Amino acid sequence: MKIFKTPVVFKWMFPLRTWGFSTSEKVVYLTFDDGPDPKITPYVLDTLNEEEIKATFFCVGENVRLYPDLYQTVLSEGHAVGNHTMRHEKGTETSNKRYFDSIEQCANLVHSDLFRPPYGRATWNQSRKLSKKYRIIMWSWLSYDYDRSVSIEEILENAKTIKNGDILVLHDNGKVEDRIRQLLPTLIKDLKERGFAFQRITFA
Repeated sequence: MKIFKTPVVFKWMFPLRTWGFSTSEKVVYLTFDDGPDPKITPYVLDTLNEEEIKATFFCVGENVRLYPDLYQTVLSEGHAVGNHTMRHEKGTETSNKRYFDSIEQCANLVHSDLFRPPYGRATWNQSRKLSKKYRIIMWSWLSYDYDRSVSIEEILENAKTIKNGDILVLHDNGKVEDRIRQLLPTLIKDLKERGFAFQRITFA
């Protein structure tokens, strides 16, 4: 069984992380992980532009290094960006030194106070240190766009549980290229029909 909505208890278990926003406004926060990727990020950007939506892209530093022009397009089109490590390391399986070095390398390319741990995995000590410099952004709705055992229809059905202030996770990497092309336009259409607006994640 897939858990699309993050259990409320996670907010208590991991208080140093942001799992969503409390608001009475009908707004959601669309986020994309792992790009930029020339196979799919241009499509995502074109779709967002057509729909007049701003989103937040958590970028892998190595991809920013490989595709700097595409990264600059993300910025120039008004989207927010966040640090997603240099090489997509899983914090719970990486030494602190290697993990923080990776984050610092990414920070040299991605200038942001937002950070999302790859796979959502970081130790308590890693999170504590990171929280002094970054807002650790998690999610309250996971799309499972990367999991081919979950159909697009099932994802869209579970999108009906999305509420005000939810942070939604999708991906802009080559592994999900065909599925994002199916999922993204319909998801946006359904949420707009429910009266939701879309905002990027920023902090003063």
